[in-house]
Amino acid sequence: MAIPVQNIYYLLCYAWNKLDEKDRVKISIDDNTSLLDLFAKVLINATGLLLKRGIDKQYQSFDEEVVGIKGKLLLNQTVKANLFKHGRAICQFDDLTSNSLLNQILVTTIHKLRRTKGVAKELKRHLSDLEDMMFGIEQIELSGSHFKQIKLNRNNRFYGFVMNVCQIIYESTLPSERPGEYVFADFTRDERKMNQLFESFIRNFYRLEQRKFPKVDRETIYWQFDSSDSDTHKFLPQMKTDITLENDDEKIIIDAKYYQETMVVNYEKERIRSNNLYQLYSYLLNQEKIELPKTLNARGILLYPTIEKEFDLKYKHRNHGVEIRTVNLDADWRVIANRLVEIIS
Repeated sequence: MAIPVQNIYYLLCYAWNKLDEKDRVKISIDDNTSLLDLFAKVLINATGLLLKRGIDKQYQSFDEEVVGIKGKLLLNQTVKANLFKHGRAICQFDDLTSNSLLNQILVTTIHKLRRTKGVAKELKRHLSDLEDMMFGIEQIELSGSHFKQIKLNRNNRFYGFVMNVCQIIYESTLPSERPGEYVFADFTRDERKMNQLFESFIRNFYRLEQRKFPKVDRETIYWQFDSSDSDTHKFLPQMKTDITLENDDEKIIIDAKYYQETMVVNYEKERIRSNNLYQLYSYLLNQEKIELPKTLNARGILLYPTIEKEFDLKYKHRNHGVEIRTVNLDADWRVIANRLVEIIS
């Protein structure tokens, strides 16, 4: 499924919940822009904004040999080194430095991207300039755990967007056969990753772009099975919706599924994926509560992306509407947005 780069960028920014930051980072995208060049442009422009406003600085603790005494005197180390007779001491003190984890991740990613095959030469030159401008910040052996250590506050929250970009570059670049160089693995070809992205995009789109349903979240649904032993329920698999939309009177359960092909073909006939239908059916039946009329009338929607053929299939089970819908990710972004709002109207 070949989704335009511009629309991939929209999907990512919705999934990250970073629309404001997207509008601040102005980039030009045309039909010739590759996904890799898109990330390079975003990182270049975002880093430029950080440098203009001043990069993040944090206090770090240092143990150093100094003239006189600074901060906390480390007496044992100073005596062992016989430094007092030279008017020096080993001290522990806090100092403000730009060599923070945020900037280390950023510089490491810039360096990595500059050495990645396929990045346009002009963009590599800009990346090299940025690396020079951030002199004194150490590169690190980047791992997934570094992104879990990130701490943001009101003053450096723009780094959240930059770190999202750095993380997706980290996850999408692999060492090449030539030492010190990298190749880009296009994550849009990975159905598992794209399924996560599509689901997060749909959920955050509905949180931000509609007002009919004030509650938009994932919902845990429990099996309506009776058992003489309450302990046996712990063996049942958990049911958790992708997106549940609710107001006082209505409820919609959406299962967002990403596949390269929307339907499966059996004997040259297109069919709905049965496991998706069984899953949605289980959600609708087990979320019913007699005391909540909206649960007895809840709609269930299987939502798929497409770039060719749209589907609008509607069925009924008791009072539940069951729908199979698609959204064309090859369309203009305004068309995509209108389509998603129409689906829940």
